[in-house]
Amino acid sequence: MRVLLVDDDEASLRLLKQILGHMGYEVDTAADGQEGWERFQSAEYPLIISDWLMPNVDGLEFCRRVRGYQTARYTYFVLLTILSGKRSFLDGMEAGADDFLNKPIDQDELVARLRVAERILNLQREVVQLSGLLPICVYCKRIRELDDQWEGLETYLAKRMETSVSHTICPSCYQSMVAPDLERFRAKS
Repeated sequence: MRVLLVDDDEASLRLLKQILGHMGYEVDTAADGQEGWERFQSAEYPLIISDWLMPNVDGLEFCRRVRGYQTARYTYFVLLTILSGKRSFLDGMEAGADDFLNKPIDQDELVARLRVAERILNLQREVVQLSGLLPICVYCKRIRELDDQWEGLETYLAKRMETSVSHTICPSCYQSMVAPDLERFRAKS
């Protein structure tokens, strides 16, 4: 998994990069929230670990930007901080952080929390994949609803999308189905 690690403290950055590398992560780094933001916009990162207190753009603002940015996949965001107390925790949650780690980092706690992040990201990926699957009857093309009721494709789409369905015939179906029927009809006439 690709991780973006953002911290203005070079020693922390090196230590975390080493730990993450040993865990099998592909790690990119940034020295502050602005650089992290620029990297995030140019690549996909399922996981971001960012210090809170940094120059230019701090971790809280960086997290807000990530949450406001439209991407196809979810990014799990961990804030690192020396700050403590309920207010700091609530501010971080309000900004969109998924988790917090206090500095100095406890390696065992980091490993445990990253395993949780992996599980959450994998579950989210499964939900996205499953939501793209529709149980559709191979014969009549009706779709099975959650309550085991079957609904026509056109009705199903009309209820869920701001669109209506028009009917037409594709070229290959015209050639294989309609044209032979027309020929038989003409031959009878």
